[in-house]
Amino acid sequence: MSYYTEEQLKKLGFKYLGNNVKISDKASIYNHEQIEIGDNSRIDDFCVISGKIKIGRNVHITPMCLVAGGVEGIIFEDFTTIAYGVQVFTQSDDYSGKTMCNSTIPKKYKEEIFKKIILKKHSIVGASSVIMPGVTLGEGTSIGAMSLILKSTEPWGIYVGNPAKRLKDRKKDLLDLEKEYLENEGKLL
Repeated sequence: MSYYTEEQLKKLGFKYLGNNVKISDKASIYNHEQIEIGDNSRIDDFCVISGKIKIGRNVHITPMCLVAGGVEGIIFEDFTTIAYGVQVFTQSDDYSGKTMCNSTIPKKYKEEIFKKIILKKHSIVGASSVIMPGVTLGEGTSIGAMSLILKSTEPWGIYVGNPAKRLKDRKKDLLDLEKEYLENEGKLL
């Protein structure tokens, strides 16, 4: 994978850019001035990132993800990951048939949903999952591959399915590893 250099990243005009940020030169990023990216975060090949986005530290957006922050925005708290092909939408048309749909239709003929999304610290979303507007993933949430997340989750749960449902509790052992990592981080950079 080929990444932008630090100099190239600075020229793109991000709202905030932390240290050791890696962004693939094959990612498509729009609205740089609305995007904040924390230390040690990475965006891989073939991702589309747009709108109002705040990415914390040590966040990984893996290949082929769509992150559509729109007006309301998406917050990726520290140590979150979205796996291959995950799609995150802060806006959607109303599919009920009450109004018309799609981007070619003037606003007066359609009703769109606009809601913020938050992925709390240590959340991980499995490959090809979809997160819909208004969802907050509670701290430590783990989402299984190919899940549809329509509702917010409780902290430290493992969720799977279409629609996603809580399967069981997730272990918190990683919190000790986080502490150790942060204490030793200076040695890692």
